Amino acid sequence: MVTARRTHRGIAVLATLGAVAVLPGAVGVASADTIPGYRTANGATRVGGTPSNSDAPRLSPGLHTDSIKRGEKKYYSVILDDRTNAYFSAVAAPRPGTKVRDYGDKLTINVQDSSGTTCDTGASPFFHGGGMAYPIADYATRRIGPDRTACQKAGPYYLVLTRQGSAASGPDSWPIELDYLEEPPLKGNTPARPGQGTWSTATPAPRTDPTQRTARGGTGFNDAGSVTSGVWTDRIRPGETRFYRVPVDWGQRLNLSAELPNATGTTTGSTTGTTTGKAIGRTSGFIASALGLGVYNPARGAVGGATFVPYRGEPAAAKQFTAPVDYGNRFNPVDAVSAMRFAGWYYLAVSLHPDAARYFPKGTDLTLRVDVRLHAKAGPGYTQPAGIFSVTPEDRETARKGQTAQEARETEKSGVLMTVAYAGIGTGVVLLAGLGTWTLVARRSAPVLAVAAHASGEPAAPPAVPGQSTQTTQQGQRDAQFGPPRGW
Repeated sequence: MVTARRTHRGIAVLATLGAVAVLPGAVGVASADTIPGYRTANGATRVGGTPSNSDAPRLSPGLHTDSIKRGEKKYYSVILDDRTNAYFSAVAAPRPGTKVRDYGDKLTINVQDSSGTTCDTGASPFFHGGGMAYPIADYATRRIGPDRTACQKAGPYYLVLTRQGSAASGPDSWPIELDYLEEPPLKGNTPARPGQGTWSTATPAPRTDPTQRTARGGTGFNDAGSVTSGVWTDRIRPGETRFYRVPVDWGQRLNLSAELPNATGTTTGSTTGTTTGKAIGRTSGFIASALGLGVYNPARGAVGGATFVPYRGEPAAAKQFTAPVDYGNRFNPVDAVSAMRFAGWYYLAVSLHPDAARYFPKGTDLTLRVDVRLHAKAGPGYTQPAGIFSVTPEDRETARKGQTAQEARETEKSGVLMTVAYAGIGTGVVLLAGLGTWTLVARRSAPVLAVAAHASGEPAAPPAVPGQSTQTTQQGQRDAQFGPPRGW
C-alpha cells in the first residue's frame, strides 16, 4: 500500500516537472498550468442555479458550488424568518491564466423578496489587477433592523447572481462558491454607529519584529493558512493568489503590509509573462499592478477593494489599515467601514501578477506583516451562540501555530481521541483494581466461612460481592435451597 502511494506521488511529481520543462524559455518558469486553482470546501453541496425564480434550487445554510457563464443570470431560493440577519456571499474563481478584463468582468450579487424588491445595495466584485485572473468575492444581505423597510417579513427570498463581461474576456464558465450564513439576533438594544473621530485614520508603521515565522497560504477561504500578529514569510509565484486568515475580535483592527523584495540581476521576459532569455533593463519591466492585497470579513464580504501596487525591480508593499470591529459599523455608508461589523476570522488575499515572471521566474519570497491592534472588548451579546462571528481561545491558538482550518480540526479530533483513550485506560485501571480487591476479599473470607459452617453443621454461603445488597444475598441462599422462583 505504501509502495503504491509513493509510486503515484512520484508519477505526479514527474508529470509536474514534465509540464514545466515543455514551457517556452527557461525551465522553472511558473505558468497557469502549474498554479493551483481555488479549492472549494470539502462537503460543499453542488447546486444548479436557474434562469427563473420559479424553479430555483433551495439553499440551506452552508457552502454550495456552481458555475456561471458570461451574460448568465442565476436564481437560488431561500426561506427566511423575520428575526435573523442573513448573508449570501459568492466567490468567482476563474482558473489562473483565464483572460479577464479589468472593471468590465464582474459578478453582481443581490437578494430579492418574492415581489422582486432588492433587499440592499448588493455587491459587484470585479477585477482590477492588470488583467490578472484571481478569486473575487463579496456578499449581499437581508438585514433586520428599525432603519430598514424592505425585506423585513418572513417568507421566500432569492439570491440572484449575474455575470457581466465583454467578448474580449475568456468564454469559459467561472466556478463559483456560495456561502449562506445567519447572524443571530441581539439580546438587548442595537448598538449605534460609532461617532466620527472615535478612531484614527492615520496608518501606523508596519510591524518590525526581529523574528520571522513561516506562513502557508492557501488557494482560497477554505484552506487559508492562519497567522496572527507578527512578521511572516511565504513563497508566491507569478499568477498566484495566496490566502491567509487572522482572528480579529470586537474592538480590534488590522494593520497589514504585503511586501516583495528587490529583484536581483537582470530580468528576462516579455509583456506576456513568459521568458525569452533576452536581458532587459529593470525600468522597461515596469508592472503597473504587480502585487495585490485584499481583505475579507468572516462572511466573505470585501473590506473595501483590493490594493494593487506597481513593481519595477525595487522593494514594493501593498498595505491595508482597517476600521475597528464594531457592530454599529454596518450603519456606515462607507463599504470598507461597514464590512468591519463582526468579530471572527478575517481573510487576506495576496496576488502576484503573471508578468512578475520577468523578475521572479521561479517565484519569490513574500513578507507579510500582520498587526492586530487594540485590545479586544465585549461584543454586543447575541441571543444564540455567535458561531463564526466570534473569536475563541482555540482560534488564537490555531493562529499562533499557523494552522489551516483542516489542521485545527484534525488537532481537535486527535485531542478528543486522546482524552477518550486516557479516560478508558483510567476506567480499566479502576476496574482491575476493584476486581483484584474483590478476589482478595473472597479468598480471605472462604476459610472463615468454612470454619463457621463446620461448627454449625450447615453448608457455607458464598461470599458476598462488595456492594451487593443483603436482600440479594438472602435471595441467593433461598434459591440454593428451593430453586429459583417460577417463571425464570
